[in-house]
Amino acid sequence: MNRTYLSLSLVFALVLTLFSSCGTSTTKETKKETKPNVVVIYLDDLGYGDLSAYGATEIQTPNIDAIANGGVKFTNGYASSATCTPSRYALLTGTYPWRNKDARILPGTAPLLIKTDQFTFPKMMKEHGYQTAVVGKWHLGLGTGVVNWNEHVTPGPNEVGFDEAYIMAATQDRVPTVYIDNGNVVGLDPNDPIEVDYKNNFEGQPTGKDNPELCEMMWHHGHNSTIINGIPRIGFMKGGEKARWNDVDMADHFLAKAQDYVKNHKDAPFFLYYAMQQPHVPRTPHPRFVGKSGMGPRGDVILEADWVIGEFMKTLEEEGILENTLVVFSSDNGPVLNDGYNDDAVELLGNHKPTGPLKGGKYSLFEAGTRVPLMTYWKGTIKPQVSDALVCQMDLMTSIGAMLGSDKTYSDSKNVLDAFLGTSVKGRESLVIEANTKTAFRKGDWILIPPYKGKPVNTQVNIEMGISTDFMLFNLKEDIGQENNLAKAQPEKLEEMLAEFTAIRGEYGNTKKLELR
Repeated sequence: MNRTYLSLSLVFALVLTLFSSCGTSTTKETKKETKPNVVVIYLDDLGYGDLSAYGATEIQTPNIDAIANGGVKFTNGYASSATCTPSRYALLTGTYPWRNKDARILPGTAPLLIKTDQFTFPKMMKEHGYQTAVVGKWHLGLGTGVVNWNEHVTPGPNEVGFDEAYIMAATQDRVPTVYIDNGNVVGLDPNDPIEVDYKNNFEGQPTGKDNPELCEMMWHHGHNSTIINGIPRIGFMKGGEKARWNDVDMADHFLAKAQDYVKNHKDAPFFLYYAMQQPHVPRTPHPRFVGKSGMGPRGDVILEADWVIGEFMKTLEEEGILENTLVVFSSDNGPVLNDGYNDDAVELLGNHKPTGPLKGGKYSLFEAGTRVPLMTYWKGTIKPQVSDALVCQMDLMTSIGAMLGSDKTYSDSKNVLDAFLGTSVKGRESLVIEANTKTAFRKGDWILIPPYKGKPVNTQVNIEMGISTDFMLFNLKEDIGQENNLAKAQPEKLEEMLAEFTAIRGEYGNTKKLELR
């Protein structure tokens, strides 16, 4: 009996050991196969110098800083363009915007810019089993160019890969000023239909140009059409009174939608493109933030954005998925102060430098147009560090695809996954940047800006545009402010850069092929 009992005990112990071993193996295998959530937080017109993590001293952004200081903070991170629509197009398609002649700043009635049969970032994520969503600013066109806002609006985000889409059609300063939930205007009263026109006003509708006494925010240039919530907009709109958004609640509104999305999809891998509106005009901080920065509405909405991001990151943590979420933070282009409204952005700037050490800004071929804050954060996986690797938002599509096991390169998007995860200091070899269809070429420490026709300074926004009748060549490592043009002093380097640039870009906006002169 004792021997039999001992034998049975040994067998039982062996079975337990094997079962335990299998269980451990299964747990490890499950953990290994768990796909991380991916969140792209995309701000609007935020400059390289607008964050305290990037050197700002007059404003503090502790929540965004926590992402930068807890992950990889890139010093050579780029948007593809110095304006919004082209950058967003590149981010979601992995394609240089200059390859699409229509990838320019779009009016609120523009047709969908991304073709429905075009392969996109969200479509790629869906192929890997992800649920996908966009919350916030869209500005990539909707419909076919003739939109009836009182019916289901299609095609849109849902037709290019997003399972869920809660958006504004274009920008906060453009009509229609309504939220759109999966193609349907939110809160629309069918007895008060929406009408939108970008050329002609509707009879009886007050405008910023003709009725300044009705404006709570005064226009400076370009923003003098239909007045909504005391703010004159770009374009004319009539009707849809109950559906119109409240500007000061917009940040809270989009935050709640992003939080709800996370809570509802935390049990399976998701891809969320969270496109915030700050600090784009009109700058309308919630009363909680009015006056907090001392720099007027522009500074206040940056503080508001920082708070919003802090609340969103808390949600990831509270839902238990922070350690299984890759967060990417960036901006669609560089900063601008006066972009159409008299909101004291210039007058109250003080010692703050939105561009940091860079020259230019939004709309410009100089560095501040496209070099923007860019950081990746993945708690417990990415080690905190500062990286000088050359990376572009456009590279996220191929890089994240590689993280999920794909060996494909999507269009102009490069695989720089190791740089994004902080396991390598090597990024892409070169990059073509764009501003208003004009392009320049970055490689290594050098940047080449070819000659273009046009005004060197945009006097409306007071930004140097990076336009000259001569070639410009800068060594950014030695001259980050682009003050010393080396085109004549370094003819061999200029010729080398020009040859590589034209091999990629070909004709680049000039009437004839440029030659050294």
